Amino acid sequence: MKPLQIVILGGTGFVGRHLVPRLQRDGHSITVLSRNRERRRDLGTLPRVRVVNADVHDHAALARRLDGADAAINLVGILNEHGSDGSGFRKVHVELTQSLIAACVESKVPRLLQMSSLRAGEGESFYLKSRGEAEARVQGSPLAWTIFRPSVIFGDGDGLFFRFADLLRLAPVLPLARAHAKFAPVYVGDVAEAFARALAHPATVGRVYELYGPRTIELGDLVRWTARMIDRRRWVLPLPDALGALQARVGECLPGKPISRDNFRSLKLDSVGSADGLAALGIVATPMDFVVPLLLARRTRAASTRRG
Repeated sequence: MKPLQIVILGGTGFVGRHLVPRLQRDGHSITVLSRNRERRRDLGTLPRVRVVNADVHDHAALARRLDGADAAINLVGILNEHGSDGSGFRKVHVELTQSLIAACVESKVPRLLQMSSLRAGEGESFYLKSRGEAEARVQGSPLAWTIFRPSVIFGDGDGLFFRFADLLRLAPVLPLARAHAKFAPVYVGDVAEAFARALAHPATVGRVYELYGPRTIELGDLVRWTARMIDRRRWVLPLPDALGALQARVGECLPGKPISRDNFRSLKLDSVGSADGLAALGIVATPMDFVVPLLLARRTRAASTRRG
């Protein structure tokens, strides 16, 4: 395919740090919009990649940055909000998506790739409801859209295995809410590849792709497996829902919100799919067993070197 001019919102985040180099290898020119370009100056050293300061919630500024682009990619998302009434999720997921659609129309950008989530629009959580609302806005737009619904995403520095590994290194006992919630973790490199292939193939327009890995695992088993990978003997204590709800209420008051009431509501639904989007795009899903142990071992070696 011919090289494209692509604007990425949320490109300095976890998925963006893998997607930008992948698209750059295809010869595309990429503009990454960030509130603080200094956070990921390394991305800007790649050929044909610019990281620019921009407030994506400023509609006029967003439309200016989209001028001349062939495609926009929206990776912006949050797992927790300031407050607990859902307004933070609506601002980031719904209102920003609506503004982006309007800016694309104004700037004559024909193509939009939208990050969403498995089970979007289902259940009681503000997170999933807002993801579903955002999808509806995209699907009702005049743009040539593609939507991606990943399960939890793993890779170097992820917020799943790496976060639990840090907790397990400190705590001999880990109380765990919703320990029986199921996930099908998907590799971040596979997610990036899905976006790249969607840009290259017009048949992906108007399609929703569920992205998930080959292994379905309960949260409690995932944490126990992580403990084994970092060579820690730990007791994972599944909590009944009443205590899990209390843990979530307390957790959202702690720095970084390790768990919130909305996370707890999201975990009522298993993050597993029914239509293999990776296979539909010709991608063989990467098992977590092939990647995570090596990444955690590398993190352990690096920590040991720093201490030494």
